[in-house]
Amino acid sequence: MKKDILLSGVGGQGILTIAALLDTAALLEDLYVKQSEVHGMSQRGGAVQSHVRISDRPVYSDLIPYGKADMILSVEPLELFRYLPYMAPDGWIITDINPYINIPDYPDKEVLMEQLRRFPHHLIIDARDLAKKSGSIRTANIVLAGAASRFLPFKPETWEEAIRTLFSRKGERIVQMNLDAFERGKEAAAAQLAESD
Repeated sequence: MKKDILLSGVGGQGILTIAALLDTAALLEDLYVKQSEVHGMSQRGGAVQSHVRISDRPVYSDLIPYGKADMILSVEPLELFRYLPYMAPDGWIITDINPYINIPDYPDKEVLMEQLRRFPHHLIIDARDLAKKSGSIRTANIVLAGAASRFLPFKPETWEEAIRTLFSRKGERIVQMNLDAFERGKEAAAAQLAESD
């Protein structure tokens, strides 16, 4: 078993929190994990990316080769286009539908969504709306992690333990908010996949 996941977005969207969640889940299941990250100009809304490689055998490089990513999970829809050369032919893209407009010539949202829907394997989730329903827009990253979870090798109880591990120092209310966001992401992914069958 091996999963190569490329995470992308802009500074402040919680890319590194998703990476930490994946790392924690992998370690809880005694899997090997390697991670690299590039912060860019994260304080100014610049690009942030992380490579996460999970396997049941030792992983020697923390960078995903071109054409080998099983998934690109992007918290910002335009950012994922930067990393398409990494995508495996049968890879999945998972992204929020809501753009973070940080450049003057940001493409029209409908044109962008049309481009994303051309990919054979995609989940385009309104993570911001689901995060609000969970109690905070800041959980949009965890909503997307929930959507991605169906393609990752972890047991449900592992995901819960990983979320509790990451957020317990912030108190039970924050833990519950993130658990709820994760479940909403899972449900949204299941509904979207059922529609496409």
